[in-house]
Amino acid sequence: MKLVWSDEARNTYDNTIDDLIDKWEIDIVLDFQEKTNTLLDHLKNYKKFCPPSKKKKLRKCVIHKNTSLIYKINKSNIELVTFIGNHTNHKF
Repeated sequence: MKLVWSDEARNTYDNTIDDLIDKWEIDIVLDFQEKTNTLLDHLKNYKKFCPPSKKKKLRKCVIHKNTSLIYKINKSNIELVTFIGNHTNHKF
């Protein structure tokens, strides 16, 4: 299936990368990018790879203990909705 990045997903991913660059060494940033890319590859082949979230039609994938991806499955694609911090009060 085709992956489609929402503007929110692109912005929150970029912000996460920027935060990692500011606070950690480059190997941590590269590890996060690799984990994200691996997850996205899995999603292309298995659209229900991650469990449903509390909200209908959304799914939540934990990329790292601090960050998750929220996505939804549409008829023709998988929409990446947003990246969230796992220590926030998001109700996904």
